[in-house]
Amino acid sequence: MKKRFYLTYPKEQVQEPLLYQCNKLFKVVTNVRQASVSDKIGLVALELDGEPDEIEKAVRFFVEKGVKVEPIELDIIE
Repeated sequence: MKKRFYLTYPKEQVQEPLLYQCNKLFKVVTNVRQASVSDKIGLVALELDGEPDEIEKAVRFFVEKGVKVEPIELDIIE
């Protein structure tokens, strides 16, 4: 299953390797579809591919780290 999300990183998390950590902690494949990062904010369009429960765990991980996660309405169904 693939799902897409917009991630908004706060200033405090821009320098953290959260995508790397997500890949190590959960059985998901991350695919950055678009990104804009500065020293003040990070905006990422991210596709997560994996089992639904692993995707949910990855989303919770980002939220717990202070990242705003919003689903992109045009999810891919495969």
